[in-house]
Amino acid sequence: MKNLDVLYARPGHLVRRCHQICVSLFLDECGPFDITPIQYAVLAALEASPGIEQIKLAGLVALDRSSTGYVIDRLEARALVRRQPCPSDRRLKRISLTLLGEVLIRDMHDYVERAQERILAPLNREERVQFMKLLTRMADVNNEFSRAPLVLAEKRLSA
Repeated sequence: MKNLDVLYARPGHLVRRCHQICVSLFLDECGPFDITPIQYAVLAALEASPGIEQIKLAGLVALDRSSTGYVIDRLEARALVRRQPCPSDRRLKRISLTLLGEVLIRDMHDYVERAQERILAPLNREERVQFMKLLTRMADVNNEFSRAPLVLAEKRLSA
């Protein structure tokens, strides 16, 4: 077998491994809520932007339209979100949290924070700041290459 050091040192491989770890830590901390990280992102975006159109929601969380629809279907089946036709264009759907969804996102806050803390635990305070700056810059600069780019109303300031 050939030496795998080259694979293990590639940024794409390391990012994939870190993503696996992040998902695992999120599910470990937030397991009682039966919410995936993507579902949480959608709920958090809806908390920040109630009544947003489904297409704009997809951009806010960097999901493609079909994945967004699937996530909304699952959350709607759990009565966490509701879809309503847009008054000016009935083809568009506006999405909002239900009262149950608002309570859930609020109840999850401390659990999500613990997951984030565990993700960054191997780094000291200075390393965390630097890591987040670099990670943000990589995501922002490479956003256009994503299959589902992040689309914000206001461009986020890169550090």
